[in-house]
Amino acid sequence: MIVADWRPARVLEVVPANTHAKILRISVPGWPGNAAGQHVDIRLTAEDGYQAVRSYSLASYGPDPVIELGVDEVPDGEVSPYLVEDAQPGDELEVKGPLGGYFVWRPGGEARVQLIAGGSGVVPLIAMARARADAGGPPFRLLYSVRTPDDALYRDEVMRLAEHGIDVTWVYTRGGPPGWTGPIGRIGPNALAAATWPASDAPDVYVCGPTGFVEAVANELVQLGHPAQKVRTERFGGA
Repeated sequence: MIVADWRPARVLEVVPANTHAKILRISVPGWPGNAAGQHVDIRLTAEDGYQAVRSYSLASYGPDPVIELGVDEVPDGEVSPYLVEDAQPGDELEVKGPLGGYFVWRPGGEARVQLIAGGSGVVPLIAMARARADAGGPPFRLLYSVRTPDDALYRDEVMRLAEHGIDVTWVYTRGGPPGWTGPIGRIGPNALAAATWPASDAPDVYVCGPTGFVEAVANELVQLGHPAQKVRTERFGGA
């Protein structure tokens, strides 16, 4: 059993994801590699010695020592405002990981896979989609709920997932793109049933996003007949 410890790391690249989020690529010497869906802890240390630690999902997977985070700024947060507003190439921080062995997808299985994301909850699901695109495997679907198109992380990459045989359904809770004729609002049971694999197909389901979103979707999936043990969830913050 490998015990994760803190490793010194350096920011290599910071790329805008939208008006309130950034994608960071970070070099972690000695990185042991990670499975798609795992996360890390990030530790920042101030000049006075004060330390702040927060967990972030990985959009990357595999042995590459350059890991990738998609970070959405949390108002009044201790770590995300720095990562989104201030972090620059060359900045140093500490990383612990990889962490988590439950919310992961590994190539080799035969079950269909349903990914459901709310907001920045798409980050670990992007890692799973990338692993599926690289290795092939069972059919994948992604249901992605965002406030507006401009709030999506990895929007262009999600739009290209169809090239890898991954079906994508968008849900907009506040406003759709120009020409959008679909509904606007939160995911309800009917929309969920229409956009996901039915329980009779026995898919492996991964749901990630804000706590309220994840709890609502997971409960609705169980009501639709999905066994609770087939619905894996990862949540963060408030609704």
